[in-house]
Amino acid sequence: MNFASDNHYGASSQILAALAAIGQSPQPAYGDDDVTQRLTARFCEIFECEVAVFPVINGTTANALALATLVPPHGAVLCHAEAHIAVDECGAPEFFTHGAKLVAIAGDDAKLTVAAITDALSHFQKGFVHHAQPAAISLTQATELGTVYTPQEIAAISALARANDMKLHMDGARFANALVGLGCTAAELTWKSGVDVLSFGATKNGALAAEAVVFFAPKDVRDFAYRRKKSGHLLSKMRFISTQLEVYLSDGHWLDNARRANMLAQRLAQGLAQARHIEIAHPVSANAVFARMPSELAVKLRRAGAQFYDWGAPSNGQTLARLMVSFATPEDAVARLIEAARAG
Repeated sequence: MNFASDNHYGASSQILAALAAIGQSPQPAYGDDDVTQRLTARFCEIFECEVAVFPVINGTTANALALATLVPPHGAVLCHAEAHIAVDECGAPEFFTHGAKLVAIAGDDAKLTVAAITDALSHFQKGFVHHAQPAAISLTQATELGTVYTPQEIAAISALARANDMKLHMDGARFANALVGLGCTAAELTWKSGVDVLSFGATKNGALAAEAVVFFAPKDVRDFAYRRKKSGHLLSKMRFISTQLEVYLSDGHWLDNARRANMLAQRLAQGLAQARHIEIAHPVSANAVFARMPSELAVKLRRAGAQFYDWGAPSNGQTLARLMVSFATPEDAVARLIEAARAG
């Protein structure tokens, strides 16, 4: 019963088979191979517009290089206090931007609001040499608590960014899960709502190690290609990353994977909600379930074989458990965890 992370499960059989098939065939290096060249057209089709696409191997790279391209060293990036870039990337955004400031903002359900961003901006003086200059807002989709931003919410935040000469970045490590959870299109959830650059995730949803940075305006690409090379993320055998993304986006594979994970998360949440003394702490909009339970029950579940992370330290005898559901989580694991929780 592994619910610790959607990173714990492997890659889909389709992606692994495709990687094996290209294993011995020679191709030009550094992204000049056929499959990498095809990727741009596929992403343009998915997003219904002309985009620039840069494959990378992980989300930290995607986030840090995207933000470094948009934000100067004296700039500031506004994000939620629980955002991955603020908590779990070991200072990579600050490192790659050469010192830009991350401004962590609190908000319910790990979401930013126009009001909270406006308040944060009020503490900066534009053109004042003693202050970092706000340059970007970063949204996480789906958020660290498994909630999602609607296109309308994104559009409102984008309008605020535009009014303050800022760019809007989206950390889409679980973009597919948010997309199927909302039931909208990739275009509606990004550029049509005002997103400038997307860190497009695939690893958590079936890839072995593959993400992409997607720019929706050519002028925003700037020197990204050089930054990727300088940071050591222009892979010589790029075809192995690009093949993962190509298969991921073929025949709705990425959406099918996300749909299954989201469905099982809903099943898990509904089952746990019927157990004694368990409260579902946040809306379940993607593939994460946050269940507040007596700490004694959390111990019993772990003894029964359940793996999950505590979200923060236990308080007043209660544990907030983060339960991540993967595209490959067995249905039986969900059923057994629900049964164990009810028995506890």
